Amino acid sequence: MSTRDELIVKYAADLKDKCGVTPDMDLLTKVTIGCGPSIYNADAATVAGSQQSELDTVKNNFLIKKLGLTDGEDLNKAIDAVMEQYGRSNRNKYRAVVYYLLTIHFKKESIYG
Repeated sequence: MSTRDELIVKYAADLKDKCGVTPDMDLLTKVTIGCGPSIYNADAATVAGSQQSELDTVKNNFLIKKLGLTDGEDLNKAIDAVMEQYGRSNRNKYRAVVYYLLTIHFKKESIYG
């Protein structure tokens, strides 16, 4: 099993155990691949949910640039909802899991074709 496959299994477990979501493994794999090499860097692989600059990066680089959404308060509310769903006390919020949940939230699965 490759390192990426091991990470995808870890992300699926987080979705199931911490978020109460049964993941679509095909979509999760595509979202993980879309994260690129950041998943292998301990700092870049996670999202600091209490750091505004980190949340702005999620909004600008993922929601606006990748998913093609228009900036607005609904983006901030969605990020906040995902942070709540993942568990604010959970220190390790994996970027791929956050991106997966946001993709589902905005019904943008088609981006990953």
